[in-house]
Amino acid sequence: MYSKQTESQKKSIHSTIIKKVTSLAFETGIIRAGRQFWSKSLTVLNYHRIDDPHQKDFDSFSPNVSASPEEFNRQMDYLARWFNVVSLQDVINWLDGRQTLPPYATLITFDDGYLDNYINAYPILRQHNFPAVIYLTTGHIDTDTPFYWDIAAYCFFHTKADHVLFPNNTERLWKNSGERDKVSHNWIEFMKALPEIQKQNWVSNLPNQLNVSIPHDYFRKLMMNWDQVREMHNNGIEFGGHTVNHPILTRIPPNQARIEIEGSKAEIEKQLGQPIYSFAYPNGKELDINTSIENLTDQAGYRAAFTLLNGPTSFQEVKQNPYAIRRIFIGHKHTLPQFAILVNPINRFRA
Repeated sequence: MYSKQTESQKKSIHSTIIKKVTSLAFETGIIRAGRQFWSKSLTVLNYHRIDDPHQKDFDSFSPNVSASPEEFNRQMDYLARWFNVVSLQDVINWLDGRQTLPPYATLITFDDGYLDNYINAYPILRQHNFPAVIYLTTGHIDTDTPFYWDIAAYCFFHTKADHVLFPNNTERLWKNSGERDKVSHNWIEFMKALPEIQKQNWVSNLPNQLNVSIPHDYFRKLMMNWDQVREMHNNGIEFGGHTVNHPILTRIPPNQARIEIEGSKAEIEKQLGQPIYSFAYPNGKELDINTSIENLTDQAGYRAAFTLLNGPTSFQEVKQNPYAIRRIFIGHKHTLPQFAILVNPINRFRA
């Protein structure tokens, strides 16, 4: 017990030191040293949800919250001061040789299509006169169909059980809400590594396993509807494809991957009445993308596609392969000084 406490104390001290150093670098401006060498690069920010995960009744997947509305506004202030925010159309026009991109070009993106993008992020973006692009998982828009991580988070939040079975046949127990949340997050991450069909089977059985009943239409409040999508589209927000059902594309058969990639594009174009040109890969890490998936994206008629590999991406790299553009994942635990580090070129080399 003593050694565990000591290790925990060491981690806490290390974290405190890092935060103090980061804050000092932010306040003195050192954090932006050398950025001029990456002025000809595209910095793409990746958000998911804009909400407060510390609300008492927050029962969906908290790691998917990128920032509170207040912190998101502060981040937009920072971008306004140090970057040139561009639209997806600006990027497409540049790729096609119709215009240039400014130095420190930055693109703001969101994944999935959560309702809080409309309620919380959209007014802040309009206040700053910033464009953005939202990548829609079309099978979840205007429906009561939850993402697997949200249904799992709901079940763990509302269960009175004290244990759960993992697919490797191990059982995990908890004694309090903090331990339960750790088990919940581990269970959700474990699902990510499973083949798609096996994952869906485990998730569909979770309410029974945890003895939780989910109210009808409960998850409809999580996602945007198509009227809201069209309203945002008419006011400068762009949209792109993010598959129909959010599978990791390298873990499903190629023909199914094609259907997911093309189906998302077709539905958004049907709803908006005009073509869309960009795609975001679900999960977007190195093992989630390959040349075959990039080729399917190209063949579907997309002009650019985005990963979740650490950014930024140099202009030259974007031109060489517009189907593997890097994005910077933003999480709600990031302070403004940490955000400033993430949008610094040094983030490109972070493990």
